[in-house]
Formats: sequence, C-alpha cells, structure tokens
Amino acid sequence: MKPYVLLNSAMTVDGKIATRDSSMKISGSADLVRVHRLRKQYDGIMVGINTVVIDNPKLTVHKIDACKEDNPVRIVVDSNARTPLDSLVLNGDARTVVVVSSGASEDAVGKLREKCEVLVCGENHVNLKEALSKLYDMGIKSILLEGGSTLNFSMFKEQLIDEVSICIGSKILGGTKSKTFVDGKGFSINECVKLELKKIEKIDENDVVLTYTTSY
Repeated sequence: MKPYVLLNSAMTVDGKIATRDSSMKISGSADLVRVHRLRKQYDGIMVGINTVVIDNPKLTVHKIDACKEDNPVRIVVDSNARTPLDSLVLNGDARTVVVVSSGASEDAVGKLREKCEVLVCGENHVNLKEALSKLYDMGIKSILLEGGSTLNFSMFKEQLIDEVSICIGSKILGGTKSKTFVDGKGFSINECVKLELKKIEKIDENDVVLTYTTSY
C-alpha cells in the first residue's frame, strides 16, 4: 500500500517552475491560499533535497487560519543526508521525516536523527516505492508533493503520482537552463505519462488551475 499522492505546482505559461538556480514567484496570492488549504488537508508534504537547500521552506500551514496540529508531516527525499541542520524543516514546528539511502554518511545521518526522524530506503539513492510504503505504514495515507523538477520526474517514473494540480501563472520566463515542471532523463513517446483533465478553475484575473488524474 502507498499514500494517495497529489503533485501540486505552479508554472509559467512556458512550463518553467524556477530559474536555473533559484525560485521565483509565479502565481498570485489566491494560489498561495489554495496551496495552504491543500496542505491542511493532507497527512504529509513531500519535497526533494534541492528544494530544501535552495528555498529553505517551512512546509507548514501559515497563510490561512490554522493551528500547529494542522501541519502535515514534512517529508524530505535526501539520498545523501545533505539536509542542513539549520533548515526550517527541522525547526520543530511540525513532525519531519528525512528519507535517506543506506549509502548516506553515518555521521550525517546521526546528526539528522538528533533533529528529526530518519527513514532509510534504498542503497545509493532513495527507493521511492519503498519509502512510500513505509510512510503509509507510519500512518501517512495522503501526500501533497511539492517537488522540484527532478523529484517530479522520479515520482512519475515510478508511477507513484495519482493526481496533478497545476497553477498556470501568466508569465513567460524562458531560458534553456530554467527548471521545468518535470526534468530528469525524460520519457520516450511510448513511456510518457498520460493525464485526464478533470477540472479547469480560474482563481484570479490571470491565473488558472488545471487538475488531472494520471494514467499509467
């Protein structure tokens, strides 16, 4: 068994989610409220290590009325245990689980265990299927994936995403090295993930949210 996974993201009209080395504000305030309402509904919120290193997010519910108990479990996919010990995800505001591989430094893992829970899955890289199975057994039945382009690809590749929600911000970013919604190695035509459009919602004057279910 695995948790139900909703991949939520915001991207520009040309499919970019960030510049080459930093994030940017793509959608407006209405989408920010929507995202925090989603966070309140899910058991866990998952990101990759690059998001933690670059953005240093809190991954809590704080843009709407909420209490500490409304925060989802913060899950960081971090094969090599690189999560900085002063990261906001380790600030104690919510339960945090860092998922590492068995190849991660024992010293780094030991230091992380002093700050949060550590889950070991996979040898040199995190085995995502194993991780989600263990997270499910820990009581995390639903996950809001706010991954970067690399984690998004890996989760699609392992067929672990059930639903996709994308806010299209009314911007053009461009740039051959700007991060797209999904990067990684990519899929062949025969391998590509097929989506079924479920809903189109205009959330403010210029931004729309598209909701899809996946088909593998």
